[in-house]
Amino acid sequence: MKLDLEQYRVKPGEHIRLDSIDPQDIGDFDGDKNEGEEVLDQLTNELEDLQERLYAERKKGVLIILQGMDTSGKDGTIEHVFEGVNPQGVRVASFKAPSPLELEHDFLWRIHQKAPGKGEMVIFNRSHYEDVIIVRVHELVPEKIWSRRYAHINDFERLLAGEGITVLKFFLHINQEEQQQRFLDRLAEPDKRWKFNPDDLKERKRWDQYMRAYEDALSMTSTEWAPWYVVPANRKWFRNLVVASALVDAMKKLDPQPANPLKDADIKSYREALEKK
Repeated sequence: MKLDLEQYRVKPGEHIRLDSIDPQDIGDFDGDKNEGEEVLDQLTNELEDLQERLYAERKKGVLIILQGMDTSGKDGTIEHVFEGVNPQGVRVASFKAPSPLELEHDFLWRIHQKAPGKGEMVIFNRSHYEDVIIVRVHELVPEKIWSRRYAHINDFERLLAGEGITVLKFFLHINQEEQQQRFLDRLAEPDKRWKFNPDDLKERKRWDQYMRAYEDALSMTSTEWAPWYVVPANRKWFRNLVVASALVDAMKKLDPQPANPLKDADIKSYREALEKK
């Protein structure tokens, strides 16, 4: 079954309301988790092959940006969607609070250093979008500063695209009830308690502020060269399926073709040499 990815993509110029998008959505799978996981297995196998070809070709790169509220599944997406890729050509970059050195530069300085090189696939677990989300919600900088960052971000991502980087952005959309349950699950399971941060409870009280900030960010920075996808993420298997589908679809369009440095005559002679006793 092939997903209709367009229904999850934020159209350029469209202003979205997250409360109108169902985080429980599972497309046309009709509650069939097993079927969804079978499709996901097929997609991850395709992704493994495409990523290896991308790495071997060394002409283009792919940047995947994952954003979402706490417990939305950024780590889980990385674990399950990218489990089969070759770590030699894949990196994960996480962005925490800026260091003193990073604060001495523009907000994109530290981001650009982590962007993909040719042949690389890079996953941002949180990203430069924190500089129009957290800084806005917590009023860390004035509105006149964070509001102009949308244009800077669009220009930055256009630059990456112009240099051969495919940029795909995913907002993992859960509701407050699902987040509450996931926090409770972390407290209930000893091996997951390390993930629980009491400060997360304070952030929950700012839920509506975060939703407004995300709505503006998604609406103002979903472009033809760097689209946003709002991924229904209450069902983890469907979240993974949407991300994998969009990624495989984009990489098929790239169609990476590794160069073949060996001539047929050389291959024949090498084979004969190897087969000699």
